[in-house]
Amino acid sequence: MRIALAAALLLTLGVFGNPAYAAKEPAAGDAPRARRAEHSDTPDLLRLEDEWAKGLVRRDGSLFRRLLARGFVYTENDRMMGRNALLRELTGGPERMSEARNEGMKIHPFGDTAAVTGWLVVRGSGPSGPFHRRYRFTDTWARVDGAWQLVAAHDYVAPSGGR
Repeated sequence: MRIALAAALLLTLGVFGNPAYAAKEPAAGDAPRARRAEHSDTPDLLRLEDEWAKGLVRRDGSLFRRLLARGFVYTENDRMMGRNALLRELTGGPERMSEARNEGMKIHPFGDTAAVTGWLVVRGSGPSGPFHRRYRFTDTWARVDGAWQLVAAHDYVAPSGGR
């Protein structure tokens, strides 16, 4: 039992594991906020997220096609759809956004991949009338042929009045 625990500890510390991976692990006490602030692509990713929000209002199909990677997958609460279904919904669905903005975005870098978390706040109207929604989102971006593209996204529609 002690040997198994020792081996597990050594693997965790990276002695037996991939040394490159072990070298990238943050040291105990590292401030995640400081690592995010140093990520050189933070301004680009925040700009792309804001472009996405503006694109929702304009129903900007060319923007969405440029930003969504082939094989993209989207989930919202219990629904799941691929790139083409989401493009159809964003550009021709029954809901129209009159306002969309991001709040509280944070970048979580992983080399040529990054997760962006935050809140998307939208106002608009649809078949059921006007709406005001807050979505807690996680967007996963990856460099594809040198450009950032969304490879996966998840939105959770927060209950009215919730954060």
